[in-house]
Amino acid sequence: MHEWIGYIASVVIATSMLMNSLQKLRWINLVGAILFSTYGFIIGAMPVGILNGFIVLIDVYYLQKMYTTKDYFRLLEVRNDNKYLEAFLEFHHKDIIKFFPDFIFKPEMNKLSFLILKNMSVAGVILAHEYDEKTLKIGLDYVIPAYRDQKPGKFVYSKNLYYFSKLGYEKLCAEVFSKKHSQYLQKMGFKSGLSDNANLLIKRLVF
Repeated sequence: MHEWIGYIASVVIATSMLMNSLQKLRWINLVGAILFSTYGFIIGAMPVGILNGFIVLIDVYYLQKMYTTKDYFRLLEVRNDNKYLEAFLEFHHKDIIKFFPDFIFKPEMNKLSFLILKNMSVAGVILAHEYDEKTLKIGLDYVIPAYRDQKPGKFVYSKNLYYFSKLGYEKLCAEVFSKKHSQYLQKMGFKSGLSDNANLLIKRLVF
């Protein structure tokens, strides 16, 4: 039985190394370290048990810090032809098209271009263009892997909707590209069945 604990611990630790999200990495690594520490003490390998027990404390410390430290978010509006924006999109292009396969950067199309800042580091980008007179369409909502914990999305779509409504728009809409993307949009308050296009989810800004 104790050998199986060791095998499972190894798989869990290896899995944690595959996580893009630091939060997920810490949680999975914590579970793996607990299992490895237990395994070490069971077989009498004190260095294994003690070392992984120390790793458990480190993971708990950083997880506690992640959940209690207040992150500073900011939306920074930039020109549609901003050179940093262009370089950012080019650098992350391969990852972007995994989620937005039809994405092509066309600066002239965008009504709004935002950099999402987390603690003054660029966490992502939002590009939007006019769908109709009262509706703004989110053409790109991309966050780099390390910050994909949905906090940037909640910051934009829950706390900063005035960025869009102050321009006179009453709705946001976004086209669904995958099941996972649809789940994300619905968590952000976008709803289906509000338009003739089944792949278009809508979030009302004015009620």
